[in-house]
Order: sequence, then C-alpha cells, then structure tokens
Amino acid sequence: MSEATALYDIPGPVTRRRHTAYAVLATAVLLALLAWILYLLFDTGQFTYTKWMPFAYEGIQELLLRGLGNTLKAFAMAAVLSLALGGLLATGRLSEHRPVRLLATFVVEFFRAMPVLVMIFFVFVALKVQPLPALVAGLTLYNGSVLAEVFRSGVNSVERGQREAAFALGMRKTQVMSYVLVPQAVRAMLPAIISQLVVALKDTSLGYLITYEEFLHAGKLIASNLDYDLPFIPVVMVISPIYIGMCMLLSWFAGWVARREQHSPRTGAAEVAPAEPGTLLP
Repeated sequence: MSEATALYDIPGPVTRRRHTAYAVLATAVLLALLAWILYLLFDTGQFTYTKWMPFAYEGIQELLLRGLGNTLKAFAMAAVLSLALGGLLATGRLSEHRPVRLLATFVVEFFRAMPVLVMIFFVFVALKVQPLPALVAGLTLYNGSVLAEVFRSGVNSVERGQREAAFALGMRKTQVMSYVLVPQAVRAMLPAIISQLVVALKDTSLGYLITYEEFLHAGKLIASNLDYDLPFIPVVMVISPIYIGMCMLLSWFAGWVARREQHSPRTGAAEVAPAEPGTLLP
C-alpha cells in the first residue's frame, strides 16, 4: 500500500502506470511533431548547400558578429540600469513617507502597463534620441518597474520577526534593510530577477524596428539580400539557437550564483564553542 504525506498521496501502481502512459503518449506526439517539421524543411530544400553557402562568407559572419555584439551591449546597459531603477523604485515603495510611496507606486504601475515598443518608439521619435539610447531607455523603464515589484515582494517575504529583532537590537532602518532583509530576500528574488533579465535580452530584438543594428536586424538584412525562396528560414535557424543559448547561459549563471550563495560563509551557521563548567559560587 502507498504511504500518504501531508501534501499529497503517493501514487499507487495504477496511477504510476497511467502517468507512464501519459508520458509515452506526450513524447510520441512531440517526436511526431518534430518529424513533421523536419519533413517540411527537407521537402522545401532548406538544408541544401545553396541556402547555407552564404553563411560561409566572411562579410556575413562579420555582420552577424557585429549585430550580436550590439545586442549584448544593449542588454548589458539595460540590465544594469534596470536593476538600479528597480532598487530605487522598490525603496520608494517601501518608504514610510506617504508622498514618496505614492509617487513610486504611480511610476511603477504606469511603466509596467505601457508596452515596451510604445516606450521605445516614443523616446526614439518624440524625443529624437539615437537608436541605442532609445532602446535602452525603453527596456530600462519597463524592466526596472517590473523588478521594483520583484524587490519589494522579496523584502516583504522575509519573516516579520527578522525585522522586529533587528529593530530591537537598535539598528536603524537602513541597516535593517542592508544587513538583514535584503541578503535574505536575494535568494528568493534571484529566479524572478533572472527571468526578467531573460525578457530584457529577448526584447533587445525590438531594436530593429528603430534601425538599431542588433542581431535580429543583421539577420533581416541578410535574408532580404538572398536570392532564393524562403530565405528567412535558414537565417532563423542560425539566429534562434544563439538567442536560446544566451538565455540558457544566463539561467546557468543564475544557478551558479545561487549555489555559490548557499555555500557562502555569510549564509552558513556560525560555530559555537562547547559549553564549559563555570566557576561555582560560594
């Protein structure tokens, strides 16, 4: 007989066989879908030498590398500024002063509700800003407002007793936030922070709409100058794995930071000396 836990009942033999059948069926469906896609690609001649030969040209490789470098540059600037803006807005939302809290709330809710593309176009067209600053500004305003909510939720997720104990020791609010709440909240916030940074990395592809020469813009330029049918498919097959690889690398880096944080001496238990017999009172 299966044992029960406080959260769920451990599945029995019949349930395990049913789950195995579901897994096998889902795997078969996915493999069939993959086989169908590969058949369409081979049937339309997407793997012929003629369609992949242009990627061996040095000029096309330099164009792709330059676009990739511009994408990483825009992402790095947007990520740093978004984290800084998110921390500033989160501090405002956690402030004890009502006007500061209301102003920070209005800014966060406004920029979270605005589409990223609208903000990028507004900065680029209305304010007449260059493509790179316009793209970085739009990404920073949106992702910074989202990260502000992530930071605020992470700080509020720490047990209230931690805050009260710190205040009882005579620590000021800045010290409580810096030394007690934020270090504990970072571990809970890290997955959401990385997820939002992945969103920022993918949203850099919107830069091609304002003529910023990023990775997707380079792929579009290459595809528009190829003289065979369906030129975008080989380009997508080259660009997509690189985007996926960058997102997976960012996720791996987040996991590495989390594991390093778990083994950090700051988060480990402090050694306590064993108790020794004291001096007997007369």
